[in-house]
Amino acid sequence: MECSEILAQLASLSNPEALAGMARYGISVKNSFGVSIPVLRTMAREIGKNHRLAGELWSSGLREARILAAYIDDPCRVTGRQMERWARDFDSWEVCDQVCSNLFDRTHLALSKAAEWSGRRDLFVKRAAFVLMASLAVHDKAAEDGVFESFLPIIERESLDDRKLVKKAVSWALRQIGKRNRRLNCMAIDVAKALQRLGSKTAQWIALEALRELKGYRVGERLQG
Repeated sequence: MECSEILAQLASLSNPEALAGMARYGISVKNSFGVSIPVLRTMAREIGKNHRLAGELWSSGLREARILAAYIDDPCRVTGRQMERWARDFDSWEVCDQVCSNLFDRTHLALSKAAEWSGRRDLFVKRAAFVLMASLAVHDKAAEDGVFESFLPIIERESLDDRKLVKKAVSWALRQIGKRNRRLNCMAIDVAKALQRLGSKTAQWIALEALRELKGYRVGERLQG
């Protein structure tokens, strides 16, 4: 299937009513047809992996095409240059999160980019760093604890960024790391307690979110099991 055919198919699936609902959730409706994620996932399965086509879809600038690109690209062929270029193009939290949790976290550069991007000022690039951390904690079953231990000082360092899309991603990363196993749970809780002592409203919000989940019954029972 060619890029032009896919774009035509996406246009045929346009759903203007869905755009209003997307906007209420803070999803950018610029350059969007309003096609749902489940529909895009089905399309991606039909298309299959295709690195070249992923690049062409990304270049279209369309929301749906860029999410599809993340689904069909081959993580083994993704380069650092591509990751930087796509990250600079992020213009919404949705595209950022879909790309990071379905493609970038499966590349060999995921760990280094998570650390590197955490120090960037750009809103979506910085968010991408912590989405990568959260996604790696969920998807990379073979990673050793040391990988996630190295993220904890970064989380503590960046917990003062009060931008909503950043602080939510920082919280997400801390909570996912703390749900990985009992040892990391204890370490993440210690970090959350340290955040409470910083005297920052943003850090305290992150801490409360983390402690509520990481010390909760459901997480405790799962880790005990």
